[in-house]
Amino acid sequence: MTMLDGQPPLTPVQKPRSLGLHSNVQPEAQPIVDAPATIITANDAPPAPIENTPQEPMENTIFSPKECETNEEAGLPDTYVEALIFKHLLSIGACTGRSIARDLCLPGKATINILVDLKNRQYVVYKGQASLGDFEYMLTESGRVLANRYLEECAYCGPAPVPFTQYVESVHAQTIQAENPHRQQLKEAFSDLLISDFMLDRLGPAINSGRGLFLYGEPGNGKTSIAERITQCFGTEIWIPFAIYADGETIQLYDPQCHITTGTAMPSIVKGQGHDPRWTRIKRPTIIVGGELTMPSLELQYDPETKMTEAPFQLKSNCGTLVIDDFGRQRMNPIELLNRWIVPLEKRYDYLTLFNGKKLQVPFDQLIVFSTNLEPRDLVDDAFLRRIPYKINVPDPTESEYRELFKMMSDQFGVPFDEEILDHLIKKHYQEAGRPFRSCHPRDLITQIINRAKYDGEEATPTNEHFDFACESYFALL
Repeated sequence: MTMLDGQPPLTPVQKPRSLGLHSNVQPEAQPIVDAPATIITANDAPPAPIENTPQEPMENTIFSPKECETNEEAGLPDTYVEALIFKHLLSIGACTGRSIARDLCLPGKATINILVDLKNRQYVVYKGQASLGDFEYMLTESGRVLANRYLEECAYCGPAPVPFTQYVESVHAQTIQAENPHRQQLKEAFSDLLISDFMLDRLGPAINSGRGLFLYGEPGNGKTSIAERITQCFGTEIWIPFAIYADGETIQLYDPQCHITTGTAMPSIVKGQGHDPRWTRIKRPTIIVGGELTMPSLELQYDPETKMTEAPFQLKSNCGTLVIDDFGRQRMNPIELLNRWIVPLEKRYDYLTLFNGKKLQVPFDQLIVFSTNLEPRDLVDDAFLRRIPYKINVPDPTESEYRELFKMMSDQFGVPFDEEILDHLIKKHYQEAGRPFRSCHPRDLITQIINRAKYDGEEATPTNEHFDFACESYFALL
């Protein structure tokens, strides 16, 4: 399927309720390159203590989270696990021990032992007997009182988190900088776009750098379409935890609006599937943020009502791509973003502050893509541009490329293609009007022809009059 810059994104999946959580070598700056025409189809407070974490990347081996037999192996204190069980039983009423362990992604035997201990302490009782020696558990009155207390402290009730140090190790093991896509991988990733070899030669080294690049040029020529497909060049999947446990707080990392799972099933308590169910396997993430980007969205998002914490965009995009779309048109000033990310872009790590005031040193491991239709030099200074080593122009298509693109879009939409009608369109609405070609125009004009045909109850059959009508509306303010 052919995609174009500006095409609306896929409809996001709604977040499940159960996943809300608490919580040096510097590259030489490269000159700005104008590529030949390319068709795209398709505070004054004292400093808080800093938790030290390893910063040297681990050997790039295949990462696979192993199953845990005990809560000690899982890296979670028993009190935290108990709180999860209390809140889970409070939300569902009654549940078997196996189901509790499965729903909370906890070790089976360890969970049963905790439930037996809670029964001895009269916080839970048996409601009934289940198969294979299991029981159905429910809270007692004192158990419900304690569960509500835990709920007030933090409303999170979902898959158990993994320790912060394990998450850091997983990012280093799956770092995007260890991936080296070649020309064939780029061609496969951009197979639904019509893009020149010259542009591929510019994108290839930038993608291999794993650091950052500017895509700039006129609107409608495919900058966003290119950025959306960059992660596909790496062609691998990664493991991420549903949540991270850091200094007593739980940070939501997995986001179904940003992460695409690859069918990983939770293992059975009895048989197991060889991996820790607190982790899920996803495609390397591509996260696109636009005008909604603000300074607070780059920090840990703490909700005082639910006592939950959500990870910022840059943490969710680790081991993938983070696209700043329409850069320069955000609600925040570009200089603010410069000051916030000047150290992460250089050192490849960031600092985030927990609600309790403690700072975390977290990996900043993603390819940053700034997409803009403004001149980069007008947005930021040389210090920022130096840290984005690749600047690539996405230009207007030539007339021959425009014609090829128009034919491709006609075939895609099932609309008859007529060379003489295209000649009329180009002569009257481009050459005589002094209007430049844009890669998005064929799609948009053909769509208007289709919409008018639907209104008239006819088949979409382009004519000179139909395109004149479409251009009158489409180019009215352009």
